[in-house]
Amino acid sequence: MRLFKLLGISIVVLGIFVFLLSLMFPSTAVVERTGVIQAPIDSVYAQINDLKAWENWNPWSRPDTTAQLVFSAQTAGTGASYSWEGQLNSGKVTIIDSEVDKGVHYTLDIKNMHPVKGGIELKPSFDGKGTAIFWHMEIKLGLAPWWKLRGFLADRIYGPAMADGLTRLSRLCEHP
Repeated sequence: MRLFKLLGISIVVLGIFVFLLSLMFPSTAVVERTGVIQAPIDSVYAQINDLKAWENWNPWSRPDTTAQLVFSAQTAGTGASYSWEGQLNSGKVTIIDSEVDKGVHYTLDIKNMHPVKGGIELKPSFDGKGTAIFWHMEIKLGLAPWWKLRGFLADRIYGPAMADGLTRLSRLCEHP
């Protein structure tokens, strides 16, 4: 009996220690990717501003292959959104800010997950012949230690898909 009591106390103390240690970790994770697309800003902006065009390049445009996307009446620009409900999850993407010379900022809300704020910013490239692109996502992690651990892995989890999305966007804009 004494051994079980000692084991129980040890588990509780360890749990408290892990939780207190996790409080020192950041409460947000940021994933970023950059690139240069050899196409004018207008053509790149046309792809990132229209949510229906996201299916051609964005790796998360269809997060659940069983889900049907439902677009709002407005599919481009500030206020445009789409939602989905599938077997695996459901959620909604909403463009919260969109300007031709700056880019697009959006929110991603997935059921049972913390909200994500993202942006795809555009600038003329240094040589003036293309478009410099900066895609970033900020993920709120909350206080739970398992979410904070996921924050350390966010770049490895989401970064490769973002890089692939930028590559597909580049091909789409450079070779229409």
